[in-house]
Amino acid sequence: LVMVVEVEGFFGVYMLYCTNPKYKGRIYIGFTVNPERRVTQHNAGRHKGGAKRTSGRGPWSEMLLIIHGFPSDIAALRFEWAWQHPHSSRRLSHVCKRFRKESSLQFHWRVVSNMLQVAPWNRQPLTARWLKQEFKMDFEPHLQPPMHIPIAFGSVTAKKSQQADLSPEETIFKCFLCKGLVKVPEKLSCFHPFCDMRSHVICLAKHFLKSESSHLLPVEGECPSCSKSLLWGTLIRYKNGCFRNLEETTPSSYSVSYTTEVFFL
Repeated sequence: LVMVVEVEGFFGVYMLYCTNPKYKGRIYIGFTVNPERRVTQHNAGRHKGGAKRTSGRGPWSEMLLIIHGFPSDIAALRFEWAWQHPHSSRRLSHVCKRFRKESSLQFHWRVVSNMLQVAPWNRQPLTARWLKQEFKMDFEPHLQPPMHIPIAFGSVTAKKSQQADLSPEETIFKCFLCKGLVKVPEKLSCFHPFCDMRSHVICLAKHFLKSESSHLLPVEGECPSCSKSLLWGTLIRYKNGCFRNLEETTPSSYSVSYTTEVFFL
């Protein structure tokens, strides 16, 4: 049984691996809002929506790795640019250039391992997902991602956001914190059993950040209703329709789509 996780509002940055013997081992880094369709476009060529630099160089394996969970396309595109240009990013100035005996795959894995440790990405509700488990690489001991960034396996698909057919009294809730009215697009909910806490996203973020006033994005906190621990990334994934993902992810060993891509030798 192959588990496919569906995610609403999907923004991902992927690593594509060339299996064509002539170009084998070459890597592409790209952004997508629809990972399944993007691989098809790469293999079909530029005239079918593929990239100029991938056209005619297939076949391409399915994406090996995708980082997803970005709050917006802009956030994902910034991550993509830094992964493509680590030596031009001030956040990655500590990352050494590619070693002589290091493959392109190994180098780009080392780069993204470092990226998940630095701001702002180390506080975002991201998931590192291996789509081709036979290519899976382990994080170096000193490059383990934060515990709120899970390592997942299996396919992921973008799910179109659907407006539920709810009556007016069901579409507006009362914020547990500010007591104001909160609409569904602005709502976060506790997913612990028997807890019906609902709040504005901004209200719960401020509540979580009481002890971390220097930060803008929370990592974790206690539910103001049931007092149970909540990871911010888990709340966001739950809100975005991928709660099933939580059961099949593995924490780190510490406890028309718009696409762009870069070609690497």
